[in-house]
Amino acid sequence: MKNWIELLLEFKSKQQPVALVTVTRCLGSTPCVLGSRMIVTKNKTLYGTIGGGKLEFLAIEQAMIALSKNKIIESGYTLGPEFEQCCGGKVEFIIEPMNQTPELFLFGAGHIGQEIVQLLVGTPFKVHLIDSRENWFKEKYLDPSINSCEVSEIDFKTFRDAVKWGSSCYVLVLTHNHAIDFDIIAMALKEETRFLGLIGSKTKKARFNNMLINELGIKEGMSNVVCPIGLPIGGDTPKEIAISVVAQLLQVHYQPIAK
Repeated sequence: MKNWIELLLEFKSKQQPVALVTVTRCLGSTPCVLGSRMIVTKNKTLYGTIGGGKLEFLAIEQAMIALSKNKIIESGYTLGPEFEQCCGGKVEFIIEPMNQTPELFLFGAGHIGQEIVQLLVGTPFKVHLIDSRENWFKEKYLDPSINSCEVSEIDFKTFRDAVKWGSSCYVLVLTHNHAIDFDIIAMALKEETRFLGLIGSKTKKARFNNMLINELGIKEGMSNVVCPIGLPIGGDTPKEIAISVVAQLLQVHYQPIAK
């Protein structure tokens, strides 16, 4: 089997979420040794072992929790009769979720959008700034770490293709056009996201809610959309609004995912 570094690099290159289980302590008689490792994928495919049996089964279940919450877990078990093992030793291990970097796909590179993506530089977020206006990014300075993307209003499929949907996907909608805002929200509600936010007033939210329910048959309406976006910290300049939105994104990122 390939070594751990090679395997982890392969998973990283594919951005495939995995959990790395590492035995950090062995006391007494145990079915593994210090430093034993096991990689667990989301579909519970295993690479390596920490000794098999109920210990490994429980470690896999803990790995699923670590992946779902995107949080490091420390755990340990005494291998007594309840484990159907007579080792009598104790095993401690750490589980590290990997390749679940939060990715923000922000539609609308106006004043607030530009401020948001600049403020996110240096945070865990990988940022994509998306706009449909022709040559919009031509004379704008953005940090090199920010991916800018011009999409086509003519072929709306490009909006969907610009996003990598999933549990690590964050979408913000702040375009120059309310009709485009609505189309993106309607599209995103059919996909998996961790956070879906729309800039606008309560009136805009109510209008979109009625349109989603009555015109598109989306029964949930806007119930899964955050609108207005941003924490209520005050301030109405583009930078102040951006600060409130970035604070909200970080708050969601660091909160455990409810199961």
